[in-house]
Amino acid sequence: MTDQTLQPTAPPETVDAGDSGYSKALKPRHISMIAIGGAIGTGLFLGAGGRLASAGPALAIAYAICGLFAFFVVRALGELILHRPSSGAFVSYAREFMGEKGAFVAGWMYFLNWATTGIADITAIALYAHFWSFFTPVPQWVLALVALAVVLVLNLVSVKLFGEMEFWFAIIKVAALVLFMVIGIVLLVTGDPINGTSPSVGLLGSEGGFLPNGLLPLVLVIQGIVFAYASVELVGVTAGETAEPAKIMPKAINSIMWRIGVFYVGSVVLLAMLMPWSSYTKGESPFVTVLSNIGIPAAGDVMNLVVLTAAMSSLNSGLYSTGRILRSMAVAGSAPKFTGVMNRNHVPYGGILLTAAVCVLGVGLNYVVPADAFEIVLNFAAIGILSTWGIIMLSHLLFWRKAKAGLAQRPSFRLPGSPVTEIVTLVFLAGVLVLMWFDELGRLTLLSLPLILLALVIGWFSVRKRVDTTKALTEVQP
Repeated sequence: MTDQTLQPTAPPETVDAGDSGYSKALKPRHISMIAIGGAIGTGLFLGAGGRLASAGPALAIAYAICGLFAFFVVRALGELILHRPSSGAFVSYAREFMGEKGAFVAGWMYFLNWATTGIADITAIALYAHFWSFFTPVPQWVLALVALAVVLVLNLVSVKLFGEMEFWFAIIKVAALVLFMVIGIVLLVTGDPINGTSPSVGLLGSEGGFLPNGLLPLVLVIQGIVFAYASVELVGVTAGETAEPAKIMPKAINSIMWRIGVFYVGSVVLLAMLMPWSSYTKGESPFVTVLSNIGIPAAGDVMNLVVLTAAMSSLNSGLYSTGRILRSMAVAGSAPKFTGVMNRNHVPYGGILLTAAVCVLGVGLNYVVPADAFEIVLNFAAIGILSTWGIIMLSHLLFWRKAKAGLAQRPSFRLPGSPVTEIVTLVFLAGVLVLMWFDELGRLTLLSLPLILLALVIGWFSVRKRVDTTKALTEVQP
């Protein structure tokens, strides 16, 4: 028996046909900023004010807990990326570990997430634009249509242009937060009164204490906080369009943890130390509340520009990611054939156009019910993101089992604590789903869940005859 016979055989490598044809144009700075941008959005810039008014200073703990689970999700995705980088991301991994049914559910639920988020984004952009008197005479639906057209055209040009847009969108968001935190720290150190109250650490325990309204309001805001972290998984979709994913991805993913700690938890703690928690309201950005009270000129204009940027960034990301996800599905036959088509710039324009077409329905909503368009669609996005995160964790759990059996090899960059981390995260996500029942709009969304499941079943039976996983996924010996 030779030495060669004694050596263990390396597990076969999986190749996804949906990854062919992409240009590797995304640079490390693009990936890094996409990772930041995915973790910072309107959930912080706008949502933190209402949540502070409801839960008090203890909101920082809720942000930290939800941020930890968001990090678990993206860390699990990171390990799968190093196992096999793919623009199909979790759809491709669901296909590998759960079969094409898993990929079908993962892809279409993610499409539901971004299509409805896109409608919310263009609605938000129109509302933010109306903040300035110059745009007030323009109908809300016209502004929504223009925003969609601009981002769509730029997204179709090239992945490099997408990366540049996200880079500068993220720069604006981070610069605004850093500037605010610097101003806030100076105010805290000097102790200059804001609206008659001096900033201090003592404000964290004032007006009823750290948890002034009890535990229930804190628990109920968790569902909204989870959705504030939605799109951290976007960094995984970019892996197939960067030259060195094994080198770039671990750094970008690990940085998400401290960015969540500094920007989300740090901002909330700082806000609670600058003014009493009861000073903040649901209808106004907490950053605007502080800046307005210290007499910063045009504070509302600056923050409105930032949240407008955040909404544009979200719309841009949604068109980008669904284009790649739908192409991965189209190769196997579980999405329309045209969504797998690329243009000469290596952009899967079919899937992007399909998402944009659904967003056009959002333009119609802005025409028919401009006051309610945002809330109508937002909760459907919640179902989509919960299912996406759940599928990522389930795929990783199945990958861990496969590696345990010697049928796959885990990379050095790993999700810590497997399989307990995956199970605990899945239980947490199920708990968030339950919490939605205690919100009026969330309850309506859950009641529509059987219709979504029925649509998935009908969709699967309508495509299953043409589905061929071997067209998309093949195993080769290394």
